[in-house]
Amino acid sequence: MSEHYYTKNPGVKSNPNKIVADLRGQQLQFKTDSGVFSKKEVDFGSKLLIESFEEPEVEGDIVDAGCGYGPIGISLASEFSNRRFYMLDINERATELAMNNAIKNRVHNVTVMTSDQLSAVKDQRFASVLTNPPIRAGKDVVHGIFEDAHHVLKERGTLWVVIQKKQGAPSAVTKLEEMFEHVETVVKKKGYYILKAVK
Repeated sequence: MSEHYYTKNPGVKSNPNKIVADLRGQQLQFKTDSGVFSKKEVDFGSKLLIESFEEPEVEGDIVDAGCGYGPIGISLASEFSNRRFYMLDINERATELAMNNAIKNRVHNVTVMTSDQLSAVKDQRFASVLTNPPIRAGKDVVHGIFEDAHHVLKERGTLWVVIQKKQGAPSAVTKLEEMFEHVETVVKKKGYYILKAVK
């Protein structure tokens, strides 16, 4: 299998790119690079997740699991400036980009960490976790993120997931329903599902 973005140190040669994206009414700039997810534009699934997200009723911080170069965490941290966002990715090139992109967009309420799934924050408790999971890493990794999210969420905390129907949305729903008190499909659009699970 060829190397993909779900790796600690991408071997592919760096080839930086800059993009501008309108997210939740804000124009944000991102530096991207080879070896990170969706380097040419903010992908449709991430945009749909960003636009669909609702601030949790529970107080507390929020996790962007698999943050890539940062569009989800940075756009939401910019809007919900009263909360701290923890942006996690196994890919060190991605976390370096995310850190720089937060600074570039003057978003200061973020903590960016290199982390295999949610291991770096396993002892903390959060109001929400968002993820556009790394489907190409396989079902075990994706479902591991769901399990980690359940572990770190506070009571009544929410997990938000974007996943394509053809890439396992039905089995993701089944897995979430085994763990969470309530699971709903908030949006279906162009084959993408936005799932919200309440602990």
